[in-house]
Amino acid sequence: MKRITVLLAEDHTIVREGFRKMLEIEADLEVVGEAQDGRQALIMVKKLRPAVVLMDIAMPLLNGLEATRQVLKALPATKVLILSAHSDDAYVKNATDSGAVGFLLKQTSAHEVCQAIREVQKGKTFFSSSISRRLSRLNPPSPDRVGRLNKKAVKLTSRELEVLQLIAEGKANKETAAELGIGMKTVEKHREHLMQKLDIHDTAGLTRYAISTGIIENSVQLTIL
Repeated sequence: MKRITVLLAEDHTIVREGFRKMLEIEADLEVVGEAQDGRQALIMVKKLRPAVVLMDIAMPLLNGLEATRQVLKALPATKVLILSAHSDDAYVKNATDSGAVGFLLKQTSAHEVCQAIREVQKGKTFFSSSISRRLSRLNPPSPDRVGRLNKKAVKLTSRELEVLQLIAEGKANKETAAELGIGMKTVEKHREHLMQKLDIHDTAGLTRYAISTGIIENSVQLTIL
């Protein structure tokens, strides 16, 4: 029996360990790697080429939404299941818009997580039961609609999303430039473009936007809100 290879991308060690132990007892599932941030996940996906990635949304350096976009750009055949403690419609829509084929709440049962991995490997979509019920009342998700549930959202480039995350995490322009390996003027230009596209004109507003869309968790940078 060919096992389904899985990469865990989650910044909390105890959560990763829990998922690993949960999956290791399944004969048809194999955890081939663990990443603690989005950039590490991208590197490991390219190296290990897992069939499925369990991807947390809120991670340092590169959030799960942008990591998903970049993973699928590099390896389109990989299936990404988003993990989150939040199930807001905006989170779910942004996840599917990023190319994820499923969305799981972190309190999802072990049985459901394993079922989700098996289903998406077959080319299907999978959402935690509470989310699935809500979506079915609005517009039931299907494989051909994945990645197109949020067309009305403002389109930001990968670099703009990286800059937005660092701004929302409280990084100054100099720190952001160093983190991304770009010039200060480039960071300032990205910040300007973000404010124009989103019609937001201060850092607090950008942070609130990042929280509302799941780019960072709402525990980050609450002091500036």
